[in-house]
Amino acid sequence: MNGRELVDTELARLVDSLRYCVLVHDAVTKEILWANQAACDLLGFTLEELKPLKANHMSSPAREYRRELGVAWLQEAVDRGVSTTEWCYRSRTGTDVLTEAVAIRVDLDAGAVVLVQFRDIAAEKAVQQDLSRTSSRLETFLRHLGEGIVVVDDDARVVFASQSAARLLGIEDLQGRCFRDHCDARSANELRELLLHTAPGRPLRGARLHWQRPTGEWTWLAGTCQYIDLEGDLQGHLLLLHDITDRVEVEHQHWRDTQYLQHLARYNAMGDMAMAIAHEVSQPITAAGNFVAGVRSRLADLDAPSSDLSFGLEHALRQIDRASRILTALRQYVTRLEQAERVNDLNDVVAEIEYFVTLRASQHDVRVTWDLASCPLPVLCESVLIGQVLTNLAFNAVDELARWGDRERSLTISTRRLQTAVEVVVADNGGGLAHPDPAKIFDGAFTSKAHGNGIGLALAHRIVTRHGGTIRVEADEPHGTVFVVRLPLVDDPDPEWGPLAIADPQTRSA
Repeated sequence: MNGRELVDTELARLVDSLRYCVLVHDAVTKEILWANQAACDLLGFTLEELKPLKANHMSSPAREYRRELGVAWLQEAVDRGVSTTEWCYRSRTGTDVLTEAVAIRVDLDAGAVVLVQFRDIAAEKAVQQDLSRTSSRLETFLRHLGEGIVVVDDDARVVFASQSAARLLGIEDLQGRCFRDHCDARSANELRELLLHTAPGRPLRGARLHWQRPTGEWTWLAGTCQYIDLEGDLQGHLLLLHDITDRVEVEHQHWRDTQYLQHLARYNAMGDMAMAIAHEVSQPITAAGNFVAGVRSRLADLDAPSSDLSFGLEHALRQIDRASRILTALRQYVTRLEQAERVNDLNDVVAEIEYFVTLRASQHDVRVTWDLASCPLPVLCESVLIGQVLTNLAFNAVDELARWGDRERSLTISTRRLQTAVEVVVADNGGGLAHPDPAKIFDGAFTSKAHGNGIGLALAHRIVTRHGGTIRVEADEPHGTVFVVRLPLVDDPDPEWGPLAIADPQTRSA
């Protein structure tokens, strides 16, 4: 066939304008008769340069693209009418171009030809390979994934489940099952609420479900839920689940252990309370007994003035009232300290103990100086407990001073406001610290009294620390002892000052 005649036809001019690459081979010799411009551009040859080339001149040197294979492919098209293959052409610059090629036999008036259409598929092939690798990796990951992937519709019916989900849930065929049917009542309701609040555009939500396997075994599942819409192919609520049965068992065991420890702590607190009652209540009860004894002796004297009797009875009642308040405060201390806490002015707390401290001091010729801050000192505290701490410190100081009859005995109680705290200072001019380590004074084993047991300072330390405060002791100069109680300052308290909702005192900073 004359290639010139083919080029001059109108059809050839139309084909030459295609973006698709076209080569025309002679059906018998397989020589190139013509190529359109797209083929010339891709391969980098002119039409005249292409015509004398054979398959080995314009194909990859790889074995699968040998000349005889190319000729056989063209011959198959001659014999069968059409033949498709992947053929790797080589451009003039030596670049391999992988193509999808279709050879079609066309019978023209001048004779039969093979029309080869081909296009560069290197980029597509690379994409396909990447997709294949990604798909293979994803399939491997999903197969060995510890988490189960389940997609359910609005009614919790499963529309998709991964292999790992089937393994996790113990059901091979989850498709079409209602997920809620395998949950206990509480988890079923939780899942229903979860699906109602999981909609397009909303963030992930967490879930914890109690699931029953077909074997009857119950397991705990935790995960996240999110609405998905994969271009209409897969829609629903995606549940990413993992087994937390072991963790839940640990949590339950921890809860049981905590309950047991709280039970033991309550009994321990009851023991502390009994010791505290024995120590603290003995003081007002003894004082009340003394006043009652005084009244009794006055009653024997018919000429005794009634004012003396009234004085004795009034002070006995005040001591008994003090003992009652101590018992109430200690009972609250053992249960929940927060329930008894209010915002109080620390100056008022100190003022409430003034009578008792002055009375005790006067019995031992101790001069007491009260130096209270002029500004309010709002603190969150149980006033009776803090008052008892301060009373205990003051009484200890008076008892210490009573031992020193050869000097002027003085006790100073003062309050002051700091930047974030308030302080009460109890200072005496007694014998000073006899204990080598001030930190051990509060461990419950220190006392300077002949019949003391040290529980007062230990209890004071516990009360102050449970209020989020600190208590310390230091030597006074030239002699004596100083106790400092520091409590957190309440910022901007309510004008009416009253109960305040707070966290556990243990969590407050000192």
